[in-house]
Amino acid sequence: MAQDFAPVADRLSADAEANRERLFELLRIPSVSADPAHRDDCRSAARWVRDLLQNAGCTAELVDTGTAERPGHPIVFAKTPPVAGAPTLLVYGHYDVQPPDPLDLWTTPPFEPAVRPGPGGTEHVYARGATDDKGQMLTHPLAVAAWHAAASGPPVNVTFVIEGEEEVGSDHLDEFLASHKDELACDAAVISDTSQFAPGVPAICYGLRGITACEVTVTGPKADLHSGLFGGAVANPANALAKIVAGLHDADGRVAVPGFYDAVIPPTDEERAAWADLPFDEAAFLETTGAPEPVTPPDATVLEGRWGWPTCDVNGLTSGYQGPGPKTIIPAKASAKISFRLVPDQDPNAILAAVREHVQSLCPPGVRVEVTPFHGTPGVRFDTDSAPFEAAQRAVEHAFGTAPVMIREGGTIPVVRALGETLGCPVLLLGWGQNSDGLHSPDERFSLDAFQRGALASARLMWEFSQV
Repeated sequence: MAQDFAPVADRLSADAEANRERLFELLRIPSVSADPAHRDDCRSAARWVRDLLQNAGCTAELVDTGTAERPGHPIVFAKTPPVAGAPTLLVYGHYDVQPPDPLDLWTTPPFEPAVRPGPGGTEHVYARGATDDKGQMLTHPLAVAAWHAAASGPPVNVTFVIEGEEEVGSDHLDEFLASHKDELACDAAVISDTSQFAPGVPAICYGLRGITACEVTVTGPKADLHSGLFGGAVANPANALAKIVAGLHDADGRVAVPGFYDAVIPPTDEERAAWADLPFDEAAFLETTGAPEPVTPPDATVLEGRWGWPTCDVNGLTSGYQGPGPKTIIPAKASAKISFRLVPDQDPNAILAAVREHVQSLCPPGVRVEVTPFHGTPGVRFDTDSAPFEAAQRAVEHAFGTAPVMIREGGTIPVVRALGETLGCPVLLLGWGQNSDGLHSPDERFSLDAFQRGALASARLMWEFSQV
């Protein structure tokens, strides 16, 4: 096995410095999808990825999205040379990045990649998009490039879907998946947009929480009123909102929305035991967050609370005067942005309907309440006792020198659900970065050792998958 794969591994080792330079070149392109001023930069990044894949032996094209009136950013759609009878892997990633603001908090400019020691003293590249997602995504095209150079192509079929709108909601991805469903048929999908469990502890993520979100707006008088002249005769929307928010949880911290837990599939005993064996440092976790102590669902550990149970969180509160000094008013309006992280098998639409009904029941007299929905997607959990996951475990262990741990994550990646539902395939979440890499923050970074190992793991996965 190792002998057959050796030429590809040797090629990746020989190309290590050149691959770093390829990463730096991509990181220099300011492909900020949220900013219309960077529309051309997004297209430049898409062209760059397309050209790399073409040079790696793939057929590759840009697929424009949106309309002439409201154009989107292009999707890079590519395929390796066909291998008859071999399984197919689909690689999803994104070339767009978050805005770099605030610029004054960067040690070096965000689109001028700088190499310097990171945590543990190892070499990291600092730039916007270093780990989210250019650095992680790029490991897969580089793996195909190594296979192309060493063996005229990988031993499996590999399809690439690299989009440019992940950081702004992937508005056109579902349409692309639906319209290209037959061309995207695969045995498993691969995404590298998560993290390792900890430094030196590689991980494969097999589950994500879903989400539904809304804004609760309470209105009362038509304008702010003098609290002395009108207090005691007119209801205060801020007071009413406080009552509503307080009624979202019971005294034990459980979400008080009727029916909220009805469809929840709790973590299994096997999962709880496996999570308990993970090298999790609660004190270090608290130090990272700055919180004085953990607060979890009843009888749940910190990891169980983060991965296996649903939540309700107020994300923002707005009402009345917030400047310096007092201003004694009854505000005309108060609002709260609220999100619910969901676990299998909670339905975002059903949860939102229950939340709306519960909020209405909590609304006191003298005010009106409205619930405005935002986005929603269900949680996912994949069966790890399957050939794709077993192949991924062998590949990651080969590249990182230690067996990966199997984890779930508390966040939400809508494309995972979209791929699973549209294509009917398992999704392998293979993260090479760390949660502490500064995603969406100043001084975002990515370990260059993890970058090299990620490319090796990707190339090895193609070999392992060819043996399934």
